[in-house]
Amino acid sequence: MTKSNNVPRVVNWTGYLSLAMLLILPVSVLAARTGAWQPGLLLYAIAILGSTLLMLILIILLLVPGLKPWRNNISLNLLFAFPGTLLLLTTLSGGNVPTIHDITTDVADPPIFAVAAQMRGEDANTLDIKPAFIAEQTKAYPDLQPLQTDLPRAAAFDRALRVARQMGWEVYHEDPEAGVIEAVDITRFMAFKDDIVIRVRQSGQGAVIDLRSVSRVGLGDLGANAKRIRAFVEAFDQQD
Repeated sequence: MTKSNNVPRVVNWTGYLSLAMLLILPVSVLAARTGAWQPGLLLYAIAILGSTLLMLILIILLLVPGLKPWRNNISLNLLFAFPGTLLLLTTLSGGNVPTIHDITTDVADPPIFAVAAQMRGEDANTLDIKPAFIAEQTKAYPDLQPLQTDLPRAAAFDRALRVARQMGWEVYHEDPEAGVIEAVDITRFMAFKDDIVIRVRQSGQGAVIDLRSVSRVGLGDLGANAKRIRAFVEAFDQQD
């Protein structure tokens, strides 16, 4: 934005606003990571939506013949709006996922957490089973099914525990006798915490493993809990 006194106001102001949206992004992430997740998400939404709107306006300005002398300025403003726009497109590319945050491999008899409630805090999402979530999950993630293995129950438990730790989950409860493992996974970007319970039961000569992954905050999870369960199943099978 050189020679700002000669640049049309529309070019200057779209530049100022684009830069503001760019600066809001790290502030929103920092707010969410320090526990103020509601203000953080609000700022994040403002930043990515505002950046996208400004991107569209700036593209139009590039096409205006009368603004040709300032196309370099407009292009610089586009660079400021690009990161937020890219983040919005990345979010939308996740597909049409349901607005739920509690996912399990056993919709008929979901695993129950033993100690997670003590870890989650009073303001966290409830761990109560919601029939509406079960119905939404059945439609959205029909591929999520109990994991069958030929391993004996004890060996299956040990492998499940090992895989959970290899995936970077923080295991805070393990009960080999009950066949229950509980852990927390922290998302990389916003540092949101999601709790996972793994249940290992005898099934014929082998074992059946079920998982349940529940976000501590937020109504929807953008498909993160389902992806986490799929990643665990894949990692477990790869150790055969």
